[in-house]
Amino acid sequence: MRRSVVSVERELSRDGFLLRYRPELDHVDGIAEPEGAFLACSFWLADTLYGAGRTRDAHALFERLLSVRNDVGLLAEEYHPHARRQLGNVPQAFSHVALVNTARHLAGHAVHTHRPTSR
Repeated sequence: MRRSVVSVERELSRDGFLLRYRPELDHVDGIAEPEGAFLACSFWLADTLYGAGRTRDAHALFERLLSVRNDVGLLAEEYHPHARRQLGNVPQAFSHVALVNTARHLAGHAVHTHRPTSR
């Protein structure tokens, strides 16, 4: 697992955020505009870093992600670090759900799915 995290960071990390894929290699979406960092993926990376025991890295990434919110605290789908602006749909539910889950993880609360108890 830890090697996978290092590989993902090496291959998909750009300017401290995580891409969904490498657009220069994977022409999967057919969109001509440049791809920004996918914020949900970056939050998921923070979750994984935390789970791998890299808590400082997880907290640092989380704080970096919080710093890109707009003036009313909302997040878009993507972020362009060089242009310092959000891209895509605003507000983006995936980004906000990922933010809440990561906040819970970093606060020491596991995110559980509801499972009915058997009687």
